[in-house]
Amino acid sequence: MTEAKRYHPLTMVLKLWKLVKVSFVIAMYLFVINFGSDSTFLKYGRITFFVWIGVSVLVILLKWLTHKYKLDDASFHLYEGVFTKSGRTIPFAKIQNVNRHTTLFHRLFNVTSIRFETGLTGEEAAVEFEVISLAEAGNMEKHVASPVPGEPATAHDGEAVAESYAEAVNPRRTVHFKPTKKDVMRASFTSLSFLVLIPLLASFYSKIDEIFHVKQEAKGLFSTLKESWWIAAILLVVLVVVSVAFGIVRTFVKYGKYEISSDSDRIYITKGLIDESVFSILKQRVQAVEITQSVLKRLLGLAEVKLISAGGLGDGEDKLEISTLYPFLPVQRAYEMISEILPAYEVTREMKRLPAKSLWLRMFRPSWLWILSTAALFYFKPRFLGFEQTWWVLSGALLMWIIVSRWLDYTNTRYVLKDNFIQFKTGSLTTALFVSKREKVIEVKVTRSVVQKWLGLASVGTINRAKPVRHAGIDDAPIELAESFVKWYMGRRKEIKVE
Repeated sequence: MTEAKRYHPLTMVLKLWKLVKVSFVIAMYLFVINFGSDSTFLKYGRITFFVWIGVSVLVILLKWLTHKYKLDDASFHLYEGVFTKSGRTIPFAKIQNVNRHTTLFHRLFNVTSIRFETGLTGEEAAVEFEVISLAEAGNMEKHVASPVPGEPATAHDGEAVAESYAEAVNPRRTVHFKPTKKDVMRASFTSLSFLVLIPLLASFYSKIDEIFHVKQEAKGLFSTLKESWWIAAILLVVLVVVSVAFGIVRTFVKYGKYEISSDSDRIYITKGLIDESVFSILKQRVQAVEITQSVLKRLLGLAEVKLISAGGLGDGEDKLEISTLYPFLPVQRAYEMISEILPAYEVTREMKRLPAKSLWLRMFRPSWLWILSTAALFYFKPRFLGFEQTWWVLSGALLMWIIVSRWLDYTNTRYVLKDNFIQFKTGSLTTALFVSKREKVIEVKVTRSVVQKWLGLASVGTINRAKPVRHAGIDDAPIELAESFVKWYMGRRKEIKVE
């Protein structure tokens, strides 16, 4: 067991930087926008701001002095608390995923952050080191993955550190995918990244107007554009070019250094050109695989493959993307990659469709959305361009959309039971293909309404461990599938061993 030690000193610097970012807007309001104001509210607000900054800095220092950690052969031991001491132990066996995130701040100081995700919830959901040396992160990840009794997870000096880190970070892996320039260009247009610039400019303008009050100048500019069409045309072309360039650069920064690789035990996903994230998961921890396609991706023959696991996927805006193999994979390559990375999983393209009576049931099933919307439209009777019958036109359009959506959902719905695998495909505009093994399914359910019983139909569903729990299934399936589904799940007894 290693001795308990404090977190990296740069942790304080990182927290101070976060404090500066959080307090920047408040400081601008108190000391820049209202500079010279003698308002009582602002006077006490400034005093409160300084007290809050002082207390926050003191808490950061005290937390660094009192919070410690250590590792033994099987667990993390974390000690926290400034005045009230507490400790918790997280066994390595609970670790589901490992996520590294290296921001520009970390690169400047040659450090990184690492997060060990568990299947637990609340404060015990993860073990996180916001700042840690590269060598210690590599040693720690290696130790957690393959703990050796009696061998502490400490970093060594000199060349041994580099060798240990290189071995931990770059084991013998097979690289399955690296995006080419063509892939990045296609991703930039498929993701519609070029549209992001417009709301960014609008947000920037609103913030500038709050500080410098440039609304009058903006009105003069718009008046000039109305009078000179050629200037407006040039600005429009410039805006389009800049938007496209912005989208390409943004996509390149996000996906230019993407890599999907694996070794005998783990899957690794590396992403980010400036802020780098490395997600790794044990193959045996994968609970299911999901292949999703939007309308645009279906037209371009692309798909997004996600790995579903019991561990959390981190924090922030990347939480939903971090376990994605690659959002813009060619469909055929997506199927091939699943077989390469997870040989234990089988994905079949041949699936069964629902019977015709399922379509009729869906079409005649009451839509509460349409009923309530029509009632509201009838009561308020909105008018568009003086047209008195606008309400029933909107009601009819909504009804047609619901009918088309239900027809598309029926057309896209597929299912198959094959050995110890199950596949469900659902969705109308965006489709999702769910694939899981029987041993990974923790619960199944079969429900039947009165109408479904009359038509010989049923709804079937599965539950897999994930955060949150992952539900999958299809509605209005033939009763034969429901019966086979229950018998198929009962075969799980032969595959599950209770320790």
